[in-house]
Amino acid sequence: MARPDPARHAALGLIVGALDDRLSLAEQIAMDALDGLTPGDRARAQRLATATLRHLDQADRMLKPFMRRKPTPDILALLRLATVELCAEGGAAHGVVDAAVTLCRSGGKKTDSYAGLVNAVLRKVAADLPRWQTLPPPALPGWLRGRLMSSYGKASVQQMEAAHLAGAPLDLSVKETPEHWAEELGADILPTGSLRLHNPGRVRDLPGFDEGAWWVQDAAAAIAAKALGAQAGERVLDLCAAPGGKTMQLAATGADVTALDMSQPRLERLHENLERCGLSAEVIAADALHWVPDAPFDAILLDAPCSATGTIRRHPELPLIKDAQSIKALFALQAEMLDRALSWLKPGGRLTYVTCSLLPEEGEMQTSAALARHTGLKPLPLDLPGIEADWHTPEGGIRLRPDYWAERGGMDGFYIATLTFGG
Repeated sequence: MARPDPARHAALGLIVGALDDRLSLAEQIAMDALDGLTPGDRARAQRLATATLRHLDQADRMLKPFMRRKPTPDILALLRLATVELCAEGGAAHGVVDAAVTLCRSGGKKTDSYAGLVNAVLRKVAADLPRWQTLPPPALPGWLRGRLMSSYGKASVQQMEAAHLAGAPLDLSVKETPEHWAEELGADILPTGSLRLHNPGRVRDLPGFDEGAWWVQDAAAAIAAKALGAQAGERVLDLCAAPGGKTMQLAATGADVTALDMSQPRLERLHENLERCGLSAEVIAADALHWVPDAPFDAILLDAPCSATGTIRRHPELPLIKDAQSIKALFALQAEMLDRALSWLKPGGRLTYVTCSLLPEEGEMQTSAALARHTGLKPLPLDLPGIEADWHTPEGGIRLRPDYWAERGGMDGFYIATLTFGG
């Protein structure tokens, strides 16, 4: 019997892990889901799983006319994977169908009996490819779509859904001379200063990687550290710092940076990134709700734990593995962390509050509530390069959305506000 393709087999496992076990792809990979694969197969498995989860609704629409009833979850996941390979990835029908049948037969008695069904259904999908182009972008799950429509309106949410389907280009933050590296990499320079590559290939093979000239960081995330305005010699705290993109931005200013995160494995990546880029920071593994600094800070960046709904275009499984109940506890945690961090500021110091969320409960409403709780607390103006007028929010923050810069490839959803006492 033919052996199944290892990348497809691993991708299938990732898809099932997301849909059945509600685990993110990152969580599964951290649990060794891709161990034993070559680097090329690891990358292909992640790409196939991500594409399938991104196009899940469209795959189901393609499959529905050809199935009388839903098969078992494993077989349905296999059909979805192969459908996305055929329709979105442009895979050759013969190779994709044969690979899917081989995968089906490799599962033993549990799946072998479905091989005929898999073969027949996928051949019908392959003959119906033009219909794929007529399918609408997948709608967000009701628990999230309803909240976003209440905040932004139906048309804006539809634009966000289109941005999620389009995926994300690769953005870089550079230590210096962005014009030079834009030319070296064939990248665009965005209005906010980040570099953007649309077809980058393998990141480690790009010019400048080995010498640490830049690091991967979405353009929206890069705005957060700029909003803090760290200066050389200032004592700066980066809370919830791993994997370190904002830490490196802060360190590159010459500030004395402390990076704190409770995840030791993620901090290992931060150490690696700092070393590669020739930057330094004091790195501490601790829970911000229990840790106490030995002295106050001039500036604090709090990238608070959140729903991560602003990153769906690069993590399409997120709306599938979360629900309204699972994110409610985050609202209280964000307020607690914000209050605690504000108490660590020097007189006249400033704090930038950040979440990679599209939900106002995690952004605008948190800032408004903090301003009401703390006498003398006020927002600082965020007049930064590339920030458009309609991104500013009434309470003094900035709202970024995936449908912004649509003609340039979009951005992650973020909320950013910088706060200070008195003055």
